[in-house]
Amino acid sequence: MTRAAVLRDPAIPSGIGSLAAIQSVAPSLGVELIPAGVRDAGEIERAIAAIARVPNGGLIVTPNPLATLHHNVITSLAARHEVPAVYPFRYYVVNGGLMCYGPDLIEPARRAAGYVDRILKGEKPADLPVQTPTKYGLVVNLATAKTLGLEVPSNLLARADEVIE
Repeated sequence: MTRAAVLRDPAIPSGIGSLAAIQSVAPSLGVELIPAGVRDAGEIERAIAAIARVPNGGLIVTPNPLATLHHNVITSLAARHEVPAVYPFRYYVVNGGLMCYGPDLIEPARRAAGYVDRILKGEKPADLPVQTPTKYGLVVNLATAKTLGLEVPSNLLARADEVIE
């Protein structure tokens, strides 16, 4: 892959940070980024169809509410257009996506229970620190890789937290 569309919602402020982080790494990997700001399912479809026409193209989906809402559309379009894609959450890969690297969605919910306990014991919510995820996971779907004609390197599979066959 030498070019990657970065699927993001330009209306979401966190998307700017996600894109900036990806942009900081892409040149060292020899990947040209094509930011794809999308606001609805039609724009998602056009963005994926466009990257499918680019030689050696791929897709990076950033975490955002629009992508979450349309995750089934995104994974099915990537499969139909044979575009390798990296997603932010496991459920994309379970749904047929190629791979994801993202936060564990269960861990923050477990930590939230501790916050509820502290609040019920009298602590003010405003005094509690904001927490970010601490556990991230790599999930690879080998069936999707095979469909795309990709061979996943064994060292990547060894690092994966989960491999879907």
